[in-house]
Amino acid sequence: MTAIAVTIAGSDSGGGAGVQADLKTFSALGVYGASVITALTAQNTHGVTAIHDVPPAFVAAQMDAVFSDLDVGAVKIGMLSRPDVIEAVAAGLDRHGARNIVLDPVMIAASGDRLLAAEAVDVLRHVLFPRALVVTPNLPEAAALLDAPLARNETGMRGQAERLLALGCHAVLIKGGHAEGAESADFLVEHGAVTRLVADRIATRHTHGTGCTLSSAIAAGLAKGRDLAGAVRDAKAYVTAAIAAADQLQVGSGHGPTHHFHAWW
Repeated sequence: MTAIAVTIAGSDSGGGAGVQADLKTFSALGVYGASVITALTAQNTHGVTAIHDVPPAFVAAQMDAVFSDLDVGAVKIGMLSRPDVIEAVAAGLDRHGARNIVLDPVMIAASGDRLLAAEAVDVLRHVLFPRALVVTPNLPEAAALLDAPLARNETGMRGQAERLLALGCHAVLIKGGHAEGAESADFLVEHGAVTRLVADRIATRHTHGTGCTLSSAIAAGLAKGRDLAGAVRDAKAYVTAAIAAADQLQVGSGHGPTHHFHAWW
């Protein structure tokens, strides 16, 4: 049976993040990808110049079209910029009994551009966290979700992940890519279990879309029947290799994308 995953996220016109990165990741990992577009962005390797939100009713229509026909094994949720869009997505998930939901709380682009309206943060926490199998914040996103200072060490990372877990999700994967040091450590925190995942930190400026890529890789693993811990381990290995190969690409003159198809090109 064909493994199918759907991304519910914003479009990146530059192709490095958002829905474009998600679909590339699904394809690279042998999963059929479908999409629900929540916003259009005008962006490239230098940043975001404009955002056009898709009306909530049309987001709902896309979800109904996809879920009524395709046997969706996992859902990746990315950029949801407005409260009414978040509410529409939550209602659609419930309406179709969606499973294996990976929530990437996209708040700020790598360029520093804000992608989530301030008034939407509370809605995201209270409406989507309880529906998520795993939430995948980076350090700035975790701090913003908790209205707390940036975690400065691994003890702080685990503490913030546990606070986010208390908001109702099944698990939290807090990512250490924004930290310093020779290693990049992530923590998968579940109720009663903590898993530390480590990779060597790679010196490259081409990391655009890494968060989108990791969360969609997790969704791909879940769609293929992997358990959460296994899907997370596989996803981290895939993203690490994609970052390591990023300098092979020549895309734009700013912060370029990871190399989603490093194993084939």
